[in-house]
Amino acid sequence: MQFFFIFIFLSVLLFVQFKWYVLMQRFKIGLFIPCYIDTFYPQVGVATLQLLERFGQEIIYPDRQTCCGQPLANSGSEQDAKACYSHFIRNFRGFDYIVTPSGSCAYHVRKRYDIIEQTEDVKHIRETTYELCEFLTDVLKVDDLNARFPHKVGIHQSCHGLRGLKLASASELIERRYSKVRQLLNMVEDIEIIDLDRPDECCGFGGTFSVFEPDISVKMGRDRIADHERHDAEYITSYDMSCLMHLEGIIRRQKKPLRVIHIAEILNSKQL
Repeated sequence: MQFFFIFIFLSVLLFVQFKWYVLMQRFKIGLFIPCYIDTFYPQVGVATLQLLERFGQEIIYPDRQTCCGQPLANSGSEQDAKACYSHFIRNFRGFDYIVTPSGSCAYHVRKRYDIIEQTEDVKHIRETTYELCEFLTDVLKVDDLNARFPHKVGIHQSCHGLRGLKLASASELIERRYSKVRQLLNMVEDIEIIDLDRPDECCGFGGTFSVFEPDISVKMGRDRIADHERHDAEYITSYDMSCLMHLEGIIRRQKKPLRVIHIAEILNSKQL
């Protein structure tokens, strides 16, 4: 019995030391704010910055950063996008991590920068570019946010984040159920996370898909909004503001009371 208690004591001690070590780590982080967030939703960039600083990280915003090149590549002009890729590498070399409040942009840098020369800088940047939620859960091991958001919230899981970055388990796969987004939101006081009928269905944005196929895109967006309305959501949140921008446009045109909010704003909030 004595050995059992010694084992428990040592296990707890090691866990506390590990947690303290993680919390004490101070990384040099390059903050990548996607162009549409910088232009239309700057408050998301501010919330991301403040959230990371709350965890003691050194945050640097390279002021010459531009688009990661995703719109060009998704439109079939991948060769033209190489100039954007090279510019991104020049701006974000030398950081421990690059963190962005966008699942689609993080995925693009990690997976689609394989067409340029794989220098040490390129390989390092591809390996260390993280979407905000996965950085908080996987690198910083956050288990407390000291945030409060007393509202009913539905989670929209963007396709790149769900099936590309594996931020959650996909419903069509037989695997352990998990969600890094829900894991973080569960740390927020007074929030009520609603369950949707189709929790990982595309919103129809798809970047330029919404331009070339607007009718299909809008119909898909309306379906996602209706799912949230059926369950009395006050807010739709996501780690991709591009999807939320698409849904917000439909919501505004239909004059609905539903609102959209980036997850960084919830995680950084005391009360809205």
